[in-house]
Amino acid sequence: MPNSEKILTLHPAGKKGVNISLEKYEQVRKVLLDIVSNKPKITFSDMADLAEQKLTVQQFDGKPLWYITTIKLDLEARGIIGRVPKTSPHQLIVK
Repeated sequence: MPNSEKILTLHPAGKKGVNISLEKYEQVRKVLLDIVSNKPKITFSDMADLAEQKLTVQQFDGKPLWYITTIKLDLEARGIIGRVPKTSPHQLIVK
């Protein structure tokens, strides 16, 4: 897999993103959007728990929580999901 396609993730605070496998990005992105789309709003920790379970079933290769966090931030930066203002712990919605 050394020649696999990569994607540079974005960060909502304008920080430098990371290059990750496009295949893993798409896999995690789909799981996150499936979860967030099926709830009016969800906390990050609940979303992460559900995503880790789904990715484990899919035999995800890597540290799921790192990818979940990185891609969640990327989706926020792209305006696909958003944080519900003034929620603690922060909650997420599909924009």
